[in-house]
Amino acid sequence: MLYNFGARLIGILLWLNGAKAKVYGKQNLPKEGGYIIACTHNGYVDIFNLGVSLMPRQIHFMAKKQLFDITVLGPLIKRLNAFPVDRDNPGPSVIKIPRQLIKEGKVVGIFPSGTRSTENVELKQGAITIAQLSKAQIVPAAYVGPRNLGEVFKRQKGYLIYGKPFTVAGGKEARDESTDYLEQELSRLTEELKLKITK
Repeated sequence: MLYNFGARLIGILLWLNGAKAKVYGKQNLPKEGGYIIACTHNGYVDIFNLGVSLMPRQIHFMAKKQLFDITVLGPLIKRLNAFPVDRDNPGPSVIKIPRQLIKEGKVVGIFPSGTRSTENVELKQGAITIAQLSKAQIVPAAYVGPRNLGEVFKRQKGYLIYGKPFTVAGGKEARDESTDYLEQELSRLTEELKLKITK
């Protein structure tokens, strides 16, 4: 209930400010069943645009555990379908919660940033591992646009592109290959989006 209301409200806010993302490749999204979206991440407006673009389906976002400790934000994001992950000490819940959500036919959102760092590699590997264990499709996505409300109010335009879904075969080798493939797809989609913007 709160998610749908919030998504509609945010969609109107983004639209009024010209920041609602123009979406490419939406035909690549699976029509039914649970799956994973792995999207580039450079702020928090990308989360809003991603959520709005998928309506009426809802996304269950993987979020840092520390965010849930913030007095007002914690209870709010929990009601907006976010679930906590302890990146410093990852436990079984890192895999268990998203696997259960996918089993229930829900969409799980993971944000491995487009830049290269140890944490980002771990997040990409985490997305691939979840896809492998849940036998779910994973959809790579890229976002270019406003990163915060300041940039939204400056009327910066948002752009979002979905790539083709893929599955991960069993075994470590397939997992490593799929992690590399996801890395390449996120970079390729970002470049493709930038080309579309400049045309």
